[in-house]
Formats: sequence, structure tokens, C-alpha cells
Amino acid sequence: MSSDRRGRVLLVGQGPTSATALRSLTATHEVVGLVRKAPAGDAALAEAVRAGVPVHEAATVRRVRALVHELQPECVVVSSYDRVLPEDLLDQCRFVNVHYSPLPRYRGRANVIWAVINGEPEAAISVHEMVPGLDAGRILYQERVPIGPRTTTSRLYGQLNALQERELGPAVSRFLAGHRGVPQDETQATYGCTRVPDDGELDWSAPTAVLDRLVRGLTAPAPGAFTFLGLQRLWVDEAEPAPEAARYEGRVPGRVVRVCPAGGWVDVLTGDGVLRLHRVRLAAGARVPAADVLRSVRATLGLRSTDLVRELTQLRAQLASGVQDTVASPSDSEGNSL
Repeated sequence: MSSDRRGRVLLVGQGPTSATALRSLTATHEVVGLVRKAPAGDAALAEAVRAGVPVHEAATVRRVRALVHELQPECVVVSSYDRVLPEDLLDQCRFVNVHYSPLPRYRGRANVIWAVINGEPEAAISVHEMVPGLDAGRILYQERVPIGPRTTTSRLYGQLNALQERELGPAVSRFLAGHRGVPQDETQATYGCTRVPDDGELDWSAPTAVLDRLVRGLTAPAPGAFTFLGLQRLWVDEAEPAPEAARYEGRVPGRVVRVCPAGGWVDVLTGDGVLRLHRVRLAAGARVPAADVLRSVRATLGLRSTDLVRELTQLRAQLASGVQDTVASPSDSEGNSL
């Protein structure tokens, strides 16, 4: 079976995998367009300009349908797209999807992030034919990548993107040449639900390993793990279980127990141990050593009811003061009335 079958391909991609998908496809096929709405300077858009591929910014299903009719591609390749394509559209031509999970497990959303958070031993790239049904269809190519004890989502995306750049184009060539792939075992299918940024809050009563995986799982392109310092959100960008940590029989989860200005790190109690914070950031600020922000062993991380009560008490006092000032000072209209 020929593996150098070139075809007219339309690429649909909105996420962080599209640049390497485009490079793989332009090396092996005639790419008639990229469907992607992204800011200026985006890597995939830059790659499209370099390769002379037209970019279509309206990434709706309706626009994809129109482009399939207008451009007549032999295959539409989807790499990071958050819409479900209807069955009648899938009937228009061949569709291939790139999914970063060991299908049939981890269908759905946020699969790389869930793999790290759940402590899975490996992630994977799966290239499969698109059929009705979420991430269903025959597997055209699959390769697994180990997840180690310090692996982050950022690192996994780098590894999986490299595999995609190497293997996507040839997989599409084989598919166009007649390769049917391997059917998925539907009895083994599992799913990952959508994640939103607020899901990244650190619960300091959880085990250290769970918190560590959440921090590693929410590195870029994910929005990050966070906690609260008072009522201010504090993002935790880099952490690890504290090596050779002291044992605490009296513990307040979230309490800072050690600050090392020289090393820049801070140790924080968890539900069963100690998590060492290395790099943090406040709001939209830059990443800084944790010891630059957390300087006292009296500090406690996490949103606490006492902080909320204190804030509400202050707000109530301010409102009461404002009401008293209004009552004590009549308006100009009252003072100047006839």
C-alpha cells in the first residue's frame, strides 16, 4: 500500500496542536486551507503564511461546511477543535481527527491534563477516522508516551506535538491510499469531562501527590493551579513534594512551615505531608520565587471563612460610614430649595 499518496487536505484546528499538524501536512499533502481563529503572532498562523496556506478565521461548523463544499478537499483533518461535527457533514468527504489519548480511553476533553492529574503511567497520540460519535472511528495510528513522576502537561504536549509532526501526514496518506485502520473496542471507552479555570483550585487537605499532580497537570497550555493568599489569587506554577520533609502530627493544611529565601522555595502543609512551592505569581504578574511572596510561617494558603468574615466586616463598616455621611450632609438641591 502506497504511503506517499498526496491529497487535497483542509486542516481545522483551534488549539495548541495545530502548528505541528500543519507542518506535517504541508510536507506530505496539498493543504488547501487552515481554519483557525487566533491572535497575531500565533505559531500556526505564522506557519500558514510561510507555507502559503490560506487562513479562514471563522471557525464555526457552518463555515467548515461551506469550505468543504467550496474547496472540495479529499480529506478534512481536525487537530484541536471544540465542536462536534454533524453526521451529514462527515458524509461529504473523508475526515481524520488527532486526539491526544490512548483511544478508546479518555475520549472527550482535556485528555492530556486528565492523564497527568489522574496519575496515569502514559499518554498517547491517536490518529483516527472520524465517524458519528465522540472520538469514535478506526485508529489509523497510535503511539504512547510515558508519564514520569515529574512530567508536566507542557512537556507532554511537546512530545505529542513532535509525534504528530512526524506521523500525521503519512497516516493521512495511508488512509487516502486505502488503509482502514483498527476498530476501537467500544467496551473499553472512557471519557474526560470539560475543565474550566476554576477547577484548578488547590485543596490543601488533599494528599501531597494529588496536589503535585494538579500543579503539573495545569501547566501551559492549561490555565494553571491556584490557591488564595487572603482573598488574593496566587498561581502555583512549579512545585514538588518536599524532599526529606519533617513529619507533622499537628497540622493545619495550607500553613507555611518553612521559608528558604536563598533557595526561593516555601514548604506548605498538605493533608498528609508537605508540598514545596518553587515558582508562583500573583494575578497577572510575573513568575517569581515563592519565598518572594510568602515570607512568614504564620501565613495560611487557601480561601478561609475567617478571611471572608473579615472582608465582610470591613465592607459593612465602610457602607455604614457612607450612609452616615450621606445623612449628615444634605444635598445641594435640598439646601437651595425655594
